[in-house]
Amino acid sequence: MITERPPAFSAAPAGTARGSGTLRRVLGRPSVPATVGLVLVVAFFAVQAPELLSWTGLAGVLDTAAALGIGGLAVALLMIAGQYDFSIGVVALASSLLSALLISNSGWGTWPALLVSLGAALCVGLINGLLVVVTGVHSFLVTLATFLVLQGFTQVGAQTVAEPGRVHGHDPGWASASAVFDARLRIGTGTFHSSLLWWLGLTALATWALWRTRFGNAVFASGGARRAARELGVPVSATTVGLFCVTAAAGWLIGTFGLLSTGSVQVGTSALETAVDFIVVAVIGGCLLTGGFGSAVGAAVGSLLYAVAREGIILAGWDPRWFQTMLGVLLLVALLANGAVRRRLKAVPRS
Repeated sequence: MITERPPAFSAAPAGTARGSGTLRRVLGRPSVPATVGLVLVVAFFAVQAPELLSWTGLAGVLDTAAALGIGGLAVALLMIAGQYDFSIGVVALASSLLSALLISNSGWGTWPALLVSLGAALCVGLINGLLVVVTGVHSFLVTLATFLVLQGFTQVGAQTVAEPGRVHGHDPGWASASAVFDARLRIGTGTFHSSLLWWLGLTALATWALWRTRFGNAVFASGGARRAARELGVPVSATTVGLFCVTAAAGWLIGTFGLLSTGSVQVGTSALETAVDFIVVAVIGGCLLTGGFGSAVGAAVGSLLYAVAREGIILAGWDPRWFQTMLGVLLLVALLANGAVRRRLKAVPRS
């Protein structure tokens, strides 16, 4: 029988073998390094900024982590399949702007406008996926081109909104949409948004899909051994296109959260910087840049680590620019940990 374990040439104590095997399995989980980092960062800022552990601090961390976690989750799935998407941030802006134009300028109802913007976002994801699959051009270049096209659309379209500072639907659909995408619950001094429930639900769904479905097997196979997967009949192309649609839908969801929460479109936000943040979250969460390894839980932990670091620096009264330094350190540590994982995976024979 062929196994992934190398043959043993000398006997080892059973307890030692079991202990080392358990340790290797634990360290091999994508989310473990990020979890260790999260515990250390929380402990550090609990001393430097005790307000972080208050209801207000917790609400701020989870509100930041929710939107970041949804985007990071979608990007993590795509990275596991060996692809990248730099357009997700601008899709969030463009889709929310399209909804705002339909609501404020054209007098559409809130739900029809949201559905049309969702359809437009899915079309962007479909185009990205088809271009990558059909042309063979690297997804970095394809999505960068999409980013530039949509960035131009948002800059021009923002000038045509009837009330650039405020968008509000006058139909009952606005209230019902707000109940779905912007419900709020106040606990103590903190206000928690419904985006937190969306994030947790989508993370659970993605975890189940990755580990319990054929789709999840196809995602890992697409990133780990694309050519062999095709030869074995794995639908690599369909999986790739589907994942680009997932990232586009995640961008639409993030944009919808912002539109209904603030009643405005944050056109000044750097979409490219947002897309990079999603990739950083996925890498901190354990995704390999080469694909074939990662998890939805790891991306969730990575987004929490990101949010705790940012909110902790603000509550501690530090210069906010230190956040970029800390984020760079966390990313470097994650890359070193991921490099060790990659070397370990290379040592395992693959068919």
